[in-house]
Amino acid sequence: MPHDILLCTVIGARGLAGELRVKCFTQSPEAVGSYGPLHAEDGRAFVVERATQSAPDEALVSFKGVVDRAGAEALKGLELYVPRKALPAAGAREFYHADLVGLRAMDESDRFLGTVCAIHNYGAGDVIEIDREDGGHLLLPFSKDFVPVVNVEAGFLVVSNPEDRAAEEKGFVE
Repeated sequence: MPHDILLCTVIGARGLAGELRVKCFTQSPEAVGSYGPLHAEDGRAFVVERATQSAPDEALVSFKGVVDRAGAEALKGLELYVPRKALPAAGAREFYHADLVGLRAMDESDRFLGTVCAIHNYGAGDVIEIDREDGGHLLLPFSKDFVPVVNVEAGFLVVSNPEDRAAEEKGFVE
């Protein structure tokens, strides 16, 4: 689903009236319904009737037509998407992870390093993962120091000499 963005995943049912607990990938969990109908990969569509934040990155959601616990439990594990065009434009130096995946990674000398395959966040900030042409992987902090140029429209980003930085950090370069 290259033009669709994962917005949330159903993690369980709550109560008897069809309410769902969802893990949200939106800036604010209660906004999960503000991008229009959600859809699953199998084509089913879901309209959010109500969403309230229940925990960081989680919301309690009511979908139109899901009226009992059995219906809610049947949706557990379901990933729900919206079309990329439903999302607002990103601000300056802000990027949707889905827009970065697939970009060509170049070094500052315009040499091809690989392709962005994922963006991770383990709690200390975003980490960009690049599939190297030689089969390896390169993991770097996704910061202006390590990735000074991102050009989504042109399909590339610039990585600031990762091998040199790694050597400096290990004390191999003066």
